[in-house]
Amino acid sequence: MELVSYIDHTLLKAEAQVDDIVRLCEEAAEHHFAAVCVNPCYVALAAHLLQGTGVRTATVVGFPLGATPSTVKAYETQVAIADKADEIDMVMNIGAAKSGQWQAVIDDIKAVVAAAEGNIVKVIIETGLLADKEKRQACQAILAAGAHYVKTSTGFGPGGATVADILLFKEEVGDKAGIKASGGVRTLEQAEALIAAGATRIGTSAGVSLSSLHK
Repeated sequence: MELVSYIDHTLLKAEAQVDDIVRLCEEAAEHHFAAVCVNPCYVALAAHLLQGTGVRTATVVGFPLGATPSTVKAYETQVAIADKADEIDMVMNIGAAKSGQWQAVIDDIKAVVAAAEGNIVKVIIETGLLADKEKRQACQAILAAGAHYVKTSTGFGPGGATVADILLFKEEVGDKAGIKASGGVRTLEQAEALIAAGATRIGTSAGVSLSSLHK
């Protein structure tokens, strides 16, 4: 297992500054991570810094609550793609999911998938707010909407990535979608256990320490 190829090197803090993003991108290029994940205002900078490195630029949409209208999520996505984002990590409409309004959830995701113009869309379902049945329904909604990944957490909600949730995701999506584990992944043991359970990406702000431990 080449751990670095799983890592989305992430910095989504509100107080992140330009120098922090520059450092993030330098670290990602040095360690050959899969992607960096930054807030939308830094997409153009990150994409510029990462050009030619093989590291992809990811950003967040409808973040962190998932409660913005679908038209707004779609517009955020269009702007991000214009700024050269390669991947979109959107937050599902969690309120609609909790209300059992699954068609609204599907339509919300579809709007972002369409706006992403073929680029990867990962859907954050915020597992800490959902019952297992809702997690399974969310996975099915993601498949129905044509998104590419199911993702555990924003890192701003309750809980984080667990092996149990990754196993549940794997049962539901099989090989039809990728699985991103994020939220509180800080140790090598955690990362390896999540990958063994079926995670195909790891979202973490601790990528550098994880990759050094893996060596």
